Formats: sequence, structure tokens, C-alpha cells
Amino acid sequence: MPAQKKASGAAGSSTGSRPRTRAPRRPKLVREVMSADLLMIEGHDRVSTAAAVMEAARVGSALVMDHDTLIGIFTERDVLHALRRSPTAALGSPVTKWMTKDPMTIPPSETVRGALGRMLRGGFRHLPIVEGGHVVGVVSLRDLARALAG
Repeated sequence: MPAQKKASGAAGSSTGSRPRTRAPRRPKLVREVMSADLLMIEGHDRVSTAAAVMEAARVGSALVMDHDTLIGIFTERDVLHALRRSPTAALGSPVTKWMTKDPMTIPPSETVRGALGRMLRGGFRHLPIVEGGHVVGVVSLRDLARALAG
């Protein structure tokens, strides 16, 4: 019986065609999905003003700044909390009374999955993005969900 030659292509194939494998996807980074259009307010701004500005901009949070320094984040949840705790005085009080002070921040190089994990563990919906000591963006749970879904 004559000796059989082994094919030099893929297993059992002499054409050399192989099933295509996809290259591993590079994880999406926060910088690709964050918003750089920042809504910033000052600590002395009233809850009513902050709520109106947030509603007009159609966003759920505002970064509370003292000049160039991030001192807090004020969110829709903070508005509701203020109204529940102090219905008559809340709207006239400064946002510093209700904001989250010194919020967690992440760099724009953080992965979308890493940011999502931090937000879920921390129980918040918005994260400021800081690079080189300056706020460069904000990311929401919705931004991250859209990035992971598509």
C-alpha cells in the first residue's frame, strides 16, 4: 500500500482554509463613552437653581466646583432627598448641604467594565472623570450600558 501524504493546510484540508477566528476585542475605555460637555455649578448655588439648570440641560447630575476644584456632585437623587427631608426650605438651600462631597473619580483610561463595577459597588449613577487633576468628563450608568450593549 502506498504511503499517504499529509496535507499541509488545516487539519484534513489541502486548501489551507481555516475557520476565521476573531481577534480579541480591545476593552472599551471610559474616554470613548464619557461626556465632555460638563455641567458645573458652585457650592453656594441654590437647589432650585441647580435643579432648573440640570433639567434644562437634560442631565441627571452637576459637578460642584470651587474654582477649578471638584468639591462634590449634585444629582437628581439629591434633589429628592432634600425635598423629602426639608420640603419648605430645600429649594432655597445651597447645594453643598445636599451634594455628595468628594465623590469617587476615575481616569479616562478606566475600562467601561471597571467603571461599571465601581458604580454598582458604590451605588451611584454618575462618575466624574479626572485626568491630571482636572475634571475632563462625566460618565453615567446609561453611557456604560449603551457601550456594553452595542
